[in-house]
Amino acid sequence: MILLDANYILRYLLRDNEEMFEAAKNIINHQHCFLLNEVVAEVVYVLHGVYKTPKTLIAKTLHDFASLPTMNMHESKTVLSKALDLYHTKNIDYIDCYLCALKEKYEVKSFDKKLMKCIND
Repeated sequence: MILLDANYILRYLLRDNEEMFEAAKNIINHQHCFLLNEVVAEVVYVLHGVYKTPKTLIAKTLHDFASLPTMNMHESKTVLSKALDLYHTKNIDYIDCYLCALKEKYEVKSFDKKLMKCIND
């Protein structure tokens, strides 16, 4: 199972960087992936706040994305606790801490350098 970061999903949805889009497309279309509610929240925030995407288009796009046969969803209190500990000690966003907390259980894919540093520590 592969855990997807918001910027990985955004490159796939927006196709604004062809190299990153192709890498994301290859994983998303061919591997079983986990989609966290917190990541979905970040994607919504970026699409709406940065790209000014209408809410109706965001809802449809993410519904379709979550409906892909490779997408799965999951939540865990243990992971939440670990993410909060990382949030307290690392200089990265909370959602990145949440993803980093899952590194022992899943392979995490991201283009975010700070997140990947946390994962590789």
